[in-house]
Amino acid sequence: MSLFVKKPLATLLSESREEGQHSLSRRISSTGLVLLGIGAIIGAGLFVRTADAAAFHAGPGVTISFVVAAIGCALAGLCYAEFASMIPISGSAYTYSYATMGQFIAWIIGWDLVLEYALGAATVSIAWSEYLNKFLEQFIGQDWTIPYAWCHSPFQVSPAGEHGIVNLPALLILLLLTMVLIRGIRESAAVNSIIVVVKVVIVILFIALGWSFINPANHAPFIPPVSEYTNSLGLTRQFGGWGGILAGAGIVFFAFIGFDAVSTAAQETINPKRALPIGILGSLVICTALYILFSYVLTGIAHYTDFRVAGKEASVTYAIEQYMAGYGWLAKFITLAILFGFSSVILVMLLGQSRVFYSMSRDGLVPSIFSEVHAKFRTPWKSNILFLFFVGAFAAFVPGEVVGDMTSIGALFAFILVCIGVIIMRKKEPDAPRAFKTPLVPFVPILGAVVCGAMIVGLGWANWSRLGIWLLIGLVIYFGYSRRHAVIK
Repeated sequence: MSLFVKKPLATLLSESREEGQHSLSRRISSTGLVLLGIGAIIGAGLFVRTADAAAFHAGPGVTISFVVAAIGCALAGLCYAEFASMIPISGSAYTYSYATMGQFIAWIIGWDLVLEYALGAATVSIAWSEYLNKFLEQFIGQDWTIPYAWCHSPFQVSPAGEHGIVNLPALLILLLLTMVLIRGIRESAAVNSIIVVVKVVIVILFIALGWSFINPANHAPFIPPVSEYTNSLGLTRQFGGWGGILAGAGIVFFAFIGFDAVSTAAQETINPKRALPIGILGSLVICTALYILFSYVLTGIAHYTDFRVAGKEASVTYAIEQYMAGYGWLAKFITLAILFGFSSVILVMLLGQSRVFYSMSRDGLVPSIFSEVHAKFRTPWKSNILFLFFVGAFAAFVPGEVVGDMTSIGALFAFILVCIGVIIMRKKEPDAPRAFKTPLVPFVPILGAVVCGAMIVGLGWANWSRLGIWLLIGLVIYFGYSRRHAVIK
């Protein structure tokens, strides 16, 4: 049995047209996909990771970091759009890799996508917990906030010396949204669409109203000189310079994760060959424009050093309360909207994760329980429940910055393989129908892989080692189970 046996394109296309009791329900339009993408993209990456990247890596130059990350995502997005129009089936980069580079590489990328989707959901649920406390403080009072011990991981310590025990609010939101996903894709998409409108309005409001509060001194120097700092985990990291910009790009890259989640809903989409490229590229373009403006305004209102301690949690609300006099109402509104916004990101990440494992399960690479569809709701409900426990463990017991960096490196690795896959498929299947074609092949895919690789380098050795350990665990599972149970030998 070859490690690099490929799944025939004809088989994939046949599965994409499949209907019946074991298939998923097609109910999402191209507009719904754009909203699904925006729902996944605008969230913790923007409202939390922006301040983190500015404070500990790039300073006000985080705006440039967003540009670098956007370039990498745009190049990868073009490659995703070609694959999605060509192979409209659940599984995203996993499915594309199976068709181009073989089973072994497909397993690696499918396992790697757990870092992107499952840990992405964990990261955002941790951020949701932070903003929930800010909401309780603003609307009810300081006495009603959740004690530090019950909304932080055991590896975290507050400035006052309080130790965390477990993050209960993060578990709560994961449970609620898992129940929504089990109920059905149409209901999930409807909830997401409402939240997306609120999120976009909030971002535009902050940009428009905050622009007049920008202090030019906070942007000087725009690229801070190189220095070192020690983070909350005791690790020494470089700050400033172009190295800081690149590291910041790897951090805020998390803010773009989500456009590729659109491709995981392929088998639940009406006319997927047309709708998927629109959903992927449309959501990416809209969010990139908002991100660049948002980061410029945020670092102009508050100095980046504010986000190292006092404004570390609920950074946007902090900036408004401290520096935008008379806009307390906006701070409250933003806190509430962010809570709903984070919910839509978690929803799409959990959706993407269950759909990737749905495809892997049907290929025999993971147990059949992950592809069992609910008789009434036609959703992979058992998979949703299993990932609730997995994601919940990380959300409850691991610090957000650790989980977030693991998510970024997992997504970047997936993007690199998709870029390479487009070149291979053009060679192997030159005449296959493509509703959308990546321009300037192989230049665009190669550049996409190089930019994403550079961002991985910027994330540092600690994240490389975590990725290596994760992949080693995956290899044990592949050779111990997946290779023997694979449908294609």
